Amino acid sequence: MNDDWRLRATFNNGSEARKLADHLANFDREHGLKTSFVDRVVVSRDGAEIFCYAATREQSEEAEKAIQSVADENQLTVSFELKHWHPTAEEWEDPDKPLPQTDAERAAERAELMDEEREDSGKQGFAEFEVRVKCPHHHDARALAKRLTEEGIPNVHRWQFVVVGAADEDSANALADRIRSEAPEGCVVTAEGGVSEVVSESPYATPFKPFAVFGGLGG
Repeated sequence: MNDDWRLRATFNNGSEARKLADHLANFDREHGLKTSFVDRVVVSRDGAEIFCYAATREQSEEAEKAIQSVADENQLTVSFELKHWHPTAEEWEDPDKPLPQTDAERAAERAELMDEEREDSGKQGFAEFEVRVKCPHHHDARALAKRLTEEGIPNVHRWQFVVVGAADEDSANALADRIRSEAPEGCVVTAEGGVSEVVSESPYATPFKPFAVFGGLGG
């Protein structure tokens, strides 16, 4: 299944990009971004550039609106570039370039799976902690996400990144230790606690933060 969309936001300098990323880390306002764990947008920063990885074009475009809004509020100048990963050519390409029919079928399957996962997330409430993983290669992250899914562990996979929810700090730390021991060499694994960022569509959930920001990691 092909769910790799990359939005690149370019600022005047690294300081401006860092400031914007800090705002995104605490972003909890409504800008059309969906409010489910599986809809998380993964963010990384490299110098003056911020990379946002999303599951759909619609999600990427809503992320662009949110970033533009924050940039305007802080009087920052930003330009955008949207790319779609082509699984056959194995490179980022223009999003309007047609994909093979088989990829279209995979996209339809992905949409169906996302609906099922959102329904599951709605039953789970929210997790207070999460484990964030950056893998050295796209295929490493995909393999890790697949293995976790097969074990019944909900996760979000975006490009080289995987985000996993955990019920408590001990569970998050234990899962992080396990992933470090099993993941390919070069993976960066961190446990984030006490931020209530992984939430579902439950009306009782804490304010939703749609961006999972991997600070200082390149795109």
